[in-house]
Amino acid sequence: MATASEIEAAANPLDAFRTETREWLAANFPPSLKGKDNAMSAVEGPHENSPEEDAWQKAMGEKGWGVPTWPSEYGGGGLSRSEARLLQEEMARIGAWNPIGGMGVMMFGPTLLEYGSEAQKHEHIPAIAQGTVRWCQGYSEPGAGSDLASLQAFAEDRGDHYVVNGQKTWTSGGQWADKCFMLVRTDKSKKHEGITFLLCDMDSPGVEVKPIRLISGSSPFCETFFTDVKVPKANRVGEEGQGWTIGKRLLQHERNSLSGGGSTAGRMFAGASLGQIAKKYVGTDEQGRIADADLRARIVRHEMDLRAFMLTLRRAAMEAKSNQGPSAATSIMKNVGARIMQERSELLIEIRGLAGLGWEGEGFSDEELRDVRTWLFGKAVSIYGGSTEIQNNVIAKRILGMLDHQ
Repeated sequence: MATASEIEAAANPLDAFRTETREWLAANFPPSLKGKDNAMSAVEGPHENSPEEDAWQKAMGEKGWGVPTWPSEYGGGGLSRSEARLLQEEMARIGAWNPIGGMGVMMFGPTLLEYGSEAQKHEHIPAIAQGTVRWCQGYSEPGAGSDLASLQAFAEDRGDHYVVNGQKTWTSGGQWADKCFMLVRTDKSKKHEGITFLLCDMDSPGVEVKPIRLISGSSPFCETFFTDVKVPKANRVGEEGQGWTIGKRLLQHERNSLSGGGSTAGRMFAGASLGQIAKKYVGTDEQGRIADADLRARIVRHEMDLRAFMLTLRRAAMEAKSNQGPSAATSIMKNVGARIMQERSELLIEIRGLAGLGWEGEGFSDEELRDVRTWLFGKAVSIYGGSTEIQNNVIAKRILGMLDHQ
């Protein structure tokens, strides 16, 4: 005969899952990590984990909860969307964060689940789900940025392998990556149909990486050179010539993450609000409001835009539950998200005045210095992952149905 708790669990499966989740988090999440950011999702540099971070990553990886909705047979959590949202809620409640991230989670993993062979899924997805392998993206080239389909890196067929020669640029985190997913040309007579999707080990002979220093002082992007690099045909995803179709799908996943569909949006709410910061640096009037009325109004407008954007992201995520994944609407989200992030950085610099222009030195707090570099780094947000102009083209053609007229 079933017990009362078993009957209750059967009647309320999500309640039972919430209880299980709370107990597991209490047993596995180190309280000392409360509120820390997800270092593994960043491309600013390698992160030296503390023992607590290693233990937390290992626990989440083994549970599959770093990628909660991915199939359990490949190392994912196998959770439903409702269970994944509940997990997110319970983690937020105790200040826990997801230690599994990076381009493998944001872009490559979801794409491989759609287009990869069973052998490729079993080879690559578990390591992504556990956060043990770091991936980078080999797309843009010096002569193929916005017009990505003009890429010239060439893979010559040598029977059981390809030999790749060419150059990629803006390879985020390339100097720290273990592997690279890349688009290469296998047929010079065709533009889009001549592109193939390959996977390359970054320690292969002939791969050379040179970091590009940015105005923010960091070097997350690289030039990557391929000279007679051998890539086994087993590392080809999909058929030869199918790379453009697969590559476009991956870009939708990327734009979804860059727009805030990943962890980016959550970090926009992290820490003190703009209003709190403004009161500290600008002061308040007799009613306790931000002293500068114009600044006060602009902050309110920004916060309204941000909250509306977050709600739109949530609605878009709910509409994508049909298992079709991200759509062309991610181009809208990417453009709006870029504008909001850049606007927020501009407001922070303005609010802080001279304290918002520091580069280094004891006269500035860590937050002040961090926000200056974030402001500078953020100039690229409307360019990488597909520039604003390219997204506008996608919106016009694929959403609004506008066609070119001769």
